[in-house]
Amino acid sequence: MKMKNLLLAALMLMGILLVACQPETVTNTVEVTRVVTETVTETVVEEGETVEVEVEVTRVVVEEVVVEAETEETMDQPVTLNWNFGTEPPTADPSLATDTTSVDLTGNMFVSTTKFDPITGEVVPYLATDWEANEDGTVYIFHLRDDVPWVNYNPITGETTQEVDDEGNPRFVNAHDIVYGVKRTVNPDTASDYAYVMYVIKNAQAINGGDEELTIDDLGIEAIDDWTVQFTLEYAAGYFPAIAGMWVADPMPQWAIEANDSKWTEAGMIVTSGPYVMESWIHGGELNLVKNPLWIEADSVQIERIEGVMITEGSTAFAMYENNELDTAGVPSTEVDRVKADPVLSADYYSAPAACTYYYGFTNNKPPMDDVRVRRAFSMAIDRQSLIDNVTKGGQVPASTFAPPGIFGAVEPGTAGVPSDTAAAQASLQEYLDENGMTIDDFNALGITLMHNTSEGHARIAAAIQQMWLDNLGVEVQVENQEWKVYLSTIGNSTDLAEMPHIYRLGWCADYPDQNNWVHEVFNAEAGSNRLRRGCVDDTCTEVITSEFDDLTVAAGQSQDPAKRIELYAQAEELLAMGEAAYAPIYHYTSMNVAKPWLSRHYPNVGSNDFYNWTIDMDAKLAAQGN
Repeated sequence: MKMKNLLLAALMLMGILLVACQPETVTNTVEVTRVVTETVTETVVEEGETVEVEVEVTRVVVEEVVVEAETEETMDQPVTLNWNFGTEPPTADPSLATDTTSVDLTGNMFVSTTKFDPITGEVVPYLATDWEANEDGTVYIFHLRDDVPWVNYNPITGETTQEVDDEGNPRFVNAHDIVYGVKRTVNPDTASDYAYVMYVIKNAQAINGGDEELTIDDLGIEAIDDWTVQFTLEYAAGYFPAIAGMWVADPMPQWAIEANDSKWTEAGMIVTSGPYVMESWIHGGELNLVKNPLWIEADSVQIERIEGVMITEGSTAFAMYENNELDTAGVPSTEVDRVKADPVLSADYYSAPAACTYYYGFTNNKPPMDDVRVRRAFSMAIDRQSLIDNVTKGGQVPASTFAPPGIFGAVEPGTAGVPSDTAAAQASLQEYLDENGMTIDDFNALGITLMHNTSEGHARIAAAIQQMWLDNLGVEVQVENQEWKVYLSTIGNSTDLAEMPHIYRLGWCADYPDQNNWVHEVFNAEAGSNRLRRGCVDDTCTEVITSEFDDLTVAAGQSQDPAKRIELYAQAEELLAMGEAAYAPIYHYTSMNVAKPWLSRHYPNVGSNDFYNWTIDMDAKLAAQGN
């Protein structure tokens, strides 16, 4: 097996061996994956003449390396977490990450300015030791520790070494790296889909939007000295320390990025600063991390290896868990009843509310979803409680608005927003049909599409809602799916309107526990991601017209009165879910997971999974595996 070869290679190359008395040494040939760049000569035709030119070619190669190692009887197994990423991570670049899979990866490889406590959710120091704001809350100063090294892992030698500058001086993460990282995210040339999170920083929105009167140096961030960074904001935002700790604001290694361009995140090239380094990334297959021995708190990181697979099917991942091939896994809805009834699996089971919302987005400028009556009909025709009782089965909470309980400014579920109301849904759609002189057959001829990313769970939900729309509205909807990375690109704002599905599935989980991160940053037409394409002037949505909802979320974010903020967000939630019916909230998540008794882990509501804080009883794990 290739995974076993890679594991053996890592063990031998890294020298993680315990020597018994007079150990026997053997020679082994192992496979090592690395990225190489070569200059090759190619024959091309230019202006009718055949000439030879030199071009650079970068490729991933698997090489056989002969090494000496002790016999298996003398080797000590490293503490290893077997983890399922669930899909191919779209990126390991902090500026480009937008999804939980990528954020889990970056969160364990890069240090951030602040971070969330995995249990309490409180913003705590990380690279920053402390921080303060000026009197009006528009300037934040972060004081940094000076001992976090930039490192590179060599897949050939298995060594992690500290980066050095051109003069040979060791590189430590500093204020200039934060400035570079934030500017890189905001720079429109980077094309970061998450840049809008930085819009609270002075001039960020204008710069990211291409304002020709400003340059990136006009961004409200500066390094006061090597270990002090200052942010100037557009307005007071008490939640800014949480934003400063987001992955898109991470310190980033400018020299490595500029030297390797988009390939800088490949194994062997990537320069990181966190608890783990990337050992290998076989795209579409596996991604393995190993403990960073130069990490400032390396002694407290107990798990030495993370062997990550990319299994999209929940049933397959759960079967691997039951076969002791994964240490933790999500529980598919089809298995919830069995898990609860099984004496062993029920002891492994963990369920709790999660700060996430499952929803269907409507492409607001694509007919017939450009009519609020159609959107409202589709949203009200969903029987959310029936979906939870019969399909998801995880005790989720039916969602009538966007932000879940526990988020500042969230509305109590069921007290506002969109109801599940078949009669009202039928009346809303019929009004549209009558006005346009259409029958339901005419409507079905339009070919309404619902798209989701490839997943058995999403497919079951889509099939159930598809049937609800047929039963309650007489509408036939075509369901399509795409692999995660392709899917994210498809539903992006740059996709031609003709290629956009009418309806698409997404979930949103808290980056920080404030409504600014929800209705504003997700749905605001001008200052958010606006995948819904609300207020689009043209098909490509390069220009938008804002509405009352957009004004409400801006005002709520800038207000310094908590009570006023709650009031404004409540108005915005009602307007978005029912007034505009711009999307269909479906349910607020519960976490449904199992974890082996030898694994001690957290289930953080905000931020990435913190592998570096988890522990494994490796003796118990090996015994259960028959080793």
